[in-house]
Amino acid sequence: MKLLDRVKELIEPTVNDLGFELYDLEYRKEYGNWELLVFIDSPEGVDLESCERVSRAIDPILDEADPIEQAYLLTVSSVGIDRPLKLPKDFDRSIGQAVDVKLYAAPKDKTLCSGKNFTAKLLSHDGETFTVETEKGSFTLPKKAAALIRPHIDFN
Repeated sequence: MKLLDRVKELIEPTVNDLGFELYDLEYRKEYGNWELLVFIDSPEGVDLESCERVSRAIDPILDEADPIEQAYLLTVSSVGIDRPLKLPKDFDRSIGQAVDVKLYAAPKDKTLCSGKNFTAKLLSHDGETFTVETEKGSFTLPKKAAALIRPHIDFN
């Protein structure tokens, strides 16, 4: 079993019991130290106190099971308002909203968008594709063509 799968198996029931969704996990080396990042979400939102509660609840579970051999820093965080759209429910939440799209390569048809980075309205999605609308029209792209799709945040 992969490390993050094991960690998820260990902590997800506790995270859910506290009223949160385990959104994502990352295990990475940051500035020479290993870090386990636990991203949580909730319809009511996630604040610092929520992160602290989850951290205090899962830390002893991880200590006892000891799925990670080396020393690491446990960080519990909100996924944030600009979280990438990964799961079908993420796409569902953003239907009708503006999204920022970063493609691995610019589309061959330059009439609908110019370049590989653009903002568009998310119209629909299925398991393999997503459809967006720009001022030039709507078009469908394979999800695997997108390096990143996330909600657009307008700071104006």
